[in-house]
Amino acid sequence: MKIAAMAWRQLRRDLKAGDVRILLAALVLAVLAVTAVGFVTDRAERALAIEANRLLGGDAVVRGDAPIGAALEQAARATGLRRADTVELNTMISVGEGGSARLKLGDLRALGDGFPLRGAFRIVGSDGIEHDATGVPAPGSAWLSRAGADTLGARIGDTLGIGESRFTLAALVVAEPDAALDYFNIAPKVFVNLGDLATTGLVQEGSRIRYRLVVAGEPGAVEKFVATAKPALARGQRLETVADARPEIRSALDRAGRFLGLAALVSVVLAAVAVAMAARQHSERHLSGTAVMRCLGASQTTLAGIHIGELLMLGLIASTVGVGLALALQWGIGLWLEPMLDMAIPSAGWMPALQGYGVGLVVLLAFGAPPVLALRRVPALRVLRRDLDPTEPSAWLVMAAGLAGLGALLWWKAGSAALGSAMLVGILATLAVLSALAWGLIVLLRAVRSRLRGSLRYGLANVSRRPVTSIAQVASLGLGLMALLLLTFVRTDLLDRWQLQLAADAPNRFIINVQDDQVDPVRAFIADQGIAAPTLYPMIRARLVAHNGQPVTGKDFAEETDDGDNRAQRRADREFNLSMAATLGDDNRVVAGTFWGAEVPASPQISVERGYAESLNWKIGDNVTFDIAGQMFSATITSLREVDWESFRPNFFVVASPGSLDGFPASHITAVSVQPENSRFTAELVGRFPNLSVIDIDAVLAQVRGTADQVSVVVSVVFWFSLATGVLVLMAAVSASQDERLLEGGVMRVLGGSRRQLRLAQASEFATIGLLSGAVAAIAASVLAGVVATRVFDLPWQANWGMAAAGALLGMLAALAAGMYATRKVLDAPPSVTLRELQG
Repeated sequence: MKIAAMAWRQLRRDLKAGDVRILLAALVLAVLAVTAVGFVTDRAERALAIEANRLLGGDAVVRGDAPIGAALEQAARATGLRRADTVELNTMISVGEGGSARLKLGDLRALGDGFPLRGAFRIVGSDGIEHDATGVPAPGSAWLSRAGADTLGARIGDTLGIGESRFTLAALVVAEPDAALDYFNIAPKVFVNLGDLATTGLVQEGSRIRYRLVVAGEPGAVEKFVATAKPALARGQRLETVADARPEIRSALDRAGRFLGLAALVSVVLAAVAVAMAARQHSERHLSGTAVMRCLGASQTTLAGIHIGELLMLGLIASTVGVGLALALQWGIGLWLEPMLDMAIPSAGWMPALQGYGVGLVVLLAFGAPPVLALRRVPALRVLRRDLDPTEPSAWLVMAAGLAGLGALLWWKAGSAALGSAMLVGILATLAVLSALAWGLIVLLRAVRSRLRGSLRYGLANVSRRPVTSIAQVASLGLGLMALLLLTFVRTDLLDRWQLQLAADAPNRFIINVQDDQVDPVRAFIADQGIAAPTLYPMIRARLVAHNGQPVTGKDFAEETDDGDNRAQRRADREFNLSMAATLGDDNRVVAGTFWGAEVPASPQISVERGYAESLNWKIGDNVTFDIAGQMFSATITSLREVDWESFRPNFFVVASPGSLDGFPASHITAVSVQPENSRFTAELVGRFPNLSVIDIDAVLAQVRGTADQVSVVVSVVFWFSLATGVLVLMAAVSASQDERLLEGGVMRVLGGSRRQLRLAQASEFATIGLLSGAVAAIAASVLAGVVATRVFDLPWQANWGMAAAGALLGMLAALAAGMYATRKVLDAPPSVTLRELQG
């Protein structure tokens, strides 16, 4: 308690004297940056997750081929979630009465009260005005998808026959909540009230009916439900979340989450830089006082207890202030962000606050404790000789432990092993290069400074005269700039990618069921419509039956359903599409093996999408067998591909070599971009080729674009916020190493140095340090951005050396501005005051 009281008195004295103000400011800024980015990131992720869940109609969905059991119903009620039921089945739909009725196989969806729990149906009523629906269809009425109405020639007010019942068509559905989950459902969709389903007589023994339980509520309650529901799933049931959405949407959300993790990592790095520089200054200011205490008989244990206690108290105070400011700041950002996203921003959890305290204390102990621990070994002779520097072996151990803790924090905040590893390696490599180049600069300046004259000689001599300080400044400034430039590069690549993939000419019509003899006529018809001639891909329905000669069924992958992920089992059980290709489009990239290219292989070969192959344990050289309409087809896997599913072009998990599937029953598929003014395209195409099915995915594109736009706004807001806090933290870091310059400047003022001479000397020193730091930071950020873009974000990357050069220049200007601002005191205050404060 006595040592704690002494530590508290010393902290109060240091705060009053200003000795720890820079360290306090740096730590507050660091905690503020980390915590505020954490709060904003947490709230943005929650908001995006809730908004994305409109693609499901809720936060989680249980699907099954039998009525949902009591256990899952009870789990939903126990967690206090809102719930709704829906039933789906395929049935014939008729429009009109008597012999003139038009029939079509349709997809019937019976909606329970409250559905959708997230999002809304977009409908067009009898008034012709498009608006959001306020509920489900009224009893006795039905809604029909707009594409289905075009196919059936139905109009609002017509009578729809479904089973034994007749319904009045009350509205056309323009967009539905879960349209983006599976847009390859070509049947007209008709929506009725769940209470009307029994009257249709369609629910009978043997009917193929799909049941859904949809839930929504607070994130914690949903997570609890998911954890409870997974082990309770029965055969034929599966649990879906937004992770099962279309790849285009899932990819946008995943990349946003990784970018937000990167922003948090940058905040941690900047925090470490600022605290390390400020702690070093704090330690140096206490050298003389500690030497006096040693002369008066203070033990090493007492000295260590006082200084470490002061650090802990300072860390708690700074972390509390930083977290409090972050709370206020993120509240304001949330209010500003809501109208931009046009959605409610949920409140953040407390995890970012705990992370803020963790980062503040870990970083302070990692970089503040080692120099403070060294104070306990300050020799008494330090009172007379200031050139004696203490050494403390245990301080190195503390620093090693602190760096390990910092590495763990980086890994934790990354949320991705690849991102955490890339960041750690990038930091270590950048520090090594910066330190080596800084030392080389010092050696060079020592050799040439005698040839320099005037203020330039004095400024550059300062760099070489203080090698440890100069290396520390170059390393810390360069590391901070590297982190900020990395964030800039990745954010630019990310937004460019989204804008590219969601271009206005993205395909919005899929045309399927084109027969062999229709390929050329369909291509010619599309060209006559002023649309670029498309590529038509053959599509052959197949079922997997053997792998390397061993029979395969879904039961072989049943163990994967323990965590609710039965994707491999579904793939092994169901039919899917094979195709053939002589070449690959730019949205396919071979990542393993060899693609056959222009030369047709002598025996059948297949190229498989990498994720698909991994889920089924397929490898290069394996032989797989498919059942195609009762005929066996076997081929060898010769390559694995990565597929850009975001291209909105037809793509296939399995592609066979040319000619290998000739003779098997096939149809063709293609995708085209139809402009809004060409509204008759679908009707004329189907009128010319009645067997074709045209899938309008404008609604899907609108959902994907809307999600990507919202994600882009969040990424931009977090980026600019991280950039602003990063600049403040870097200024604190640069300001924390100015005591020696202030002391020397005061001496020069006493000896008659002019303000202009001092300013030029300081400018040359800071410009040199800033130019070296900025150049290395720009190169390191460019290289690391390439690694992160390709390995973490799955983005194509091309070095932007123009932006790197601009970053290097801005780094130099930032160091120059911050350094000149930090040393303004030597010009504004009388030399006697400056010397007395620094020596006292």
